[in-house]
Amino acid sequence: MSSNVTKAVIYCRVSNKTQTTRGDGLGSQETRCREYAKYKGYEVEAVFTDDVSGSLIKRPGMQAMLKHLSKHRKNPRVAIIDDISRLARGLDAHLQLRGAIAKAGATLESPSIEFGDDSDSVLVENLLASVSQHQRQKNSEQTLNRMKSRLKNGYWVFQAPVGYKYQKTSGQGKILVRNEPLATIIQEALEGYASGRFQLQVEVKRFLESFPEFPRDSKGYVHNQRVHDILTKVLYAGYVDSEDWQVSLRPGRHEGLISLETYKTIQDRLNTNAKTPARKDINLDFPLRGFVTCGECGHNLTACWSKGKNERHPYYMCFKKGCSHYRKSIRRDVIEGEFEQFLMSLKPTPELFDLAKDMFRDLWDYRVAFQKSHSKSLELEINKTERKIEQLLDRIVEAEDNTVVSAYEKRISQLQLDKQVMQEKIAKCGRPIRDFDDSFRTAMDFLANPHELWASERMEDRHAVMKLTFADRLAYVRGEGFRTPETTLPFKALGGISGSNIEMARPERFELPTKWFEATYSIQLSYGRVLASETDEGTGL
Repeated sequence: MSSNVTKAVIYCRVSNKTQTTRGDGLGSQETRCREYAKYKGYEVEAVFTDDVSGSLIKRPGMQAMLKHLSKHRKNPRVAIIDDISRLARGLDAHLQLRGAIAKAGATLESPSIEFGDDSDSVLVENLLASVSQHQRQKNSEQTLNRMKSRLKNGYWVFQAPVGYKYQKTSGQGKILVRNEPLATIIQEALEGYASGRFQLQVEVKRFLESFPEFPRDSKGYVHNQRVHDILTKVLYAGYVDSEDWQVSLRPGRHEGLISLETYKTIQDRLNTNAKTPARKDINLDFPLRGFVTCGECGHNLTACWSKGKNERHPYYMCFKKGCSHYRKSIRRDVIEGEFEQFLMSLKPTPELFDLAKDMFRDLWDYRVAFQKSHSKSLELEINKTERKIEQLLDRIVEAEDNTVVSAYEKRISQLQLDKQVMQEKIAKCGRPIRDFDDSFRTAMDFLANPHELWASERMEDRHAVMKLTFADRLAYVRGEGFRTPETTLPFKALGGISGSNIEMARPERFELPTKWFEATYSIQLSYGRVLASETDEGTGL
């Protein structure tokens, strides 16, 4: 080929990376441009591509082409594009890129349009660029409107949050479905925070980090912001909303990981929870640290490893100056051994446990029957809430201060959430998803033998034993042992039954069994093995 043959470059563009794998947009553009170059007798020396929006000016492929053209300014090249819309999708961007190509000493050509410097050619070029811009804006508006409409119908349209994935469903398009095992992990984290199993957000963070499959940053950590986003995302309750798009809270078409009431409990805790830092030194070496106090001064016992001649030895001790037991060590196997003996002493006899279980079953049946009529009072509450919302809307119309309007809008959002919670309860009143045995097996198993859970190697399980068994921290006196601890209500009730000749509770007298029911239900929530929603949805508790 002679040296005076005109050299050319080809520029191809698609709107996003997906189009590079689906279809052959870039390949078909290049083929058409090569055919044009062959027809014109040009030698194609390079092809440049982009997979970004045409509204952008700074694109990697475009910048590389301009650099190449500038490098050969002394021997001007021809830049070939398949269509004017491939150069840009906006008039301003088109004019700037046209100027940049001209400044690089190249000429722009296309098999679809003839570029020229006369007034008619410039007018046609500008009109086509304007039409291309209008098409991009129109497509954007149509896509946005379709997304808003779909969101209003309860379908999530944004990126799937952790714990969910999109799945194509017949007649509904892509909808969110559970992405296991992440969905179950997040479900346990949310229910654990709602029930108090996790007191602080940092405890949720450590729980999530304990699962290798949970996504994290390059250093192996779960960001605090991700934990906060998970705790505050109503999507996990099976609902959708969007403040930016003015889409109010409404039931979603996807399965929630928790109930809306559990979500509301989490928000209440987030708004009132103290920002106390969690201790990093509480670990399996000393599981009682933070839960046991000195019986003399009431100060928390600390724990440490002490160096011996050949090995290290674990001890608990009081570091409160002025205490008679200051810096006097207590061997770990002594204090923890006494604690385990006490846990084993809490194990009720089979006869006593069967009696308590029968009482609980009777109360369960009573509460299920009661909840069937509870929906009427909830409907009255919904009517009151709707009237409050209407009154606030009237005040917003009359208000002129933006601060006041913002306060009213915030209050309306809270009332709408309360209304949705009550509607959820009405829909599920008196319909147990599982029977008594399935729903409360975990709580009953724990009451039957709390020591079994303590034997677990998970720190969360041992903490759960402390929180669910004892109403306050334990006091330990060196040389004497534990003082009589205050146990939680279920164990008190079992003790009360064993210490008296009690008959089965009558329907009109449910004070003690009811409290025992509620406390045992809290065990089922806190331990997190049986889903809270499976009983909460069924009994309306």
